Amino acid sequence: MNWEVFEGLLSGVNKYSTAFGRIWLSLVFIFRLLVYLVAAERVWSDDHKDFDCNTRQPGCTNVCFDHFFPVSHIRLWALQLILVTCPSFLVLMHVAYREAKEQRLREAGGDNYRCIYPNPSKKRGGLWWTYLLSLIFKAGVDVVFLYIFSYLYRNYTLPRMLKCELPPCPNVVDCFISRPTEKNTFTLFMVVTTCVCVVLNLVEAAYLIGK
Repeated sequence: MNWEVFEGLLSGVNKYSTAFGRIWLSLVFIFRLLVYLVAAERVWSDDHKDFDCNTRQPGCTNVCFDHFFPVSHIRLWALQLILVTCPSFLVLMHVAYREAKEQRLREAGGDNYRCIYPNPSKKRGGLWWTYLLSLIFKAGVDVVFLYIFSYLYRNYTLPRMLKCELPPCPNVVDCFISRPTEKNTFTLFMVVTTCVCVVLNLVEAAYLIGK
């Protein structure tokens, strides 16, 4: 990943965000993205390899793992981070579109040119709606993923032992998850930061409407 390009995009988004938006961006990219890249991927790297069941029946361990982990935490978080950050870049693209349109009109109008966007980044008209809808979309994505995690993994926690009796298992077998306490800690951290991000988005939306 080219971090210089990424840093430039982040700086651009920060430039056109409100104070609440800047706090949200810092929270997402420091406490969610960096934690995901630096620590979370390593914690879940052994989820299938070290998922042990007390049987040697071929296929039993794989079937039980697929039943209890239909979608990996780490892949769900990756999809969530992609979806939740895209709207911020759409705002950046909208501002760039305004600036490009202003430049074309300036070149075509010459002395008769009339400025239609004195401040292209000012949240008025279409840009106001783009920014507001981006906030609602980001909050909605986080809420949906919180529900998905809660539905797949009750109370966002992983038990130390699971009982599985799916075919081809010969009987009820005990299966053990690798490092459940550490994984539960990271899951709780990600859930709390997601909730804070939802609150920040709603507060920013209320501030934008009130202003």
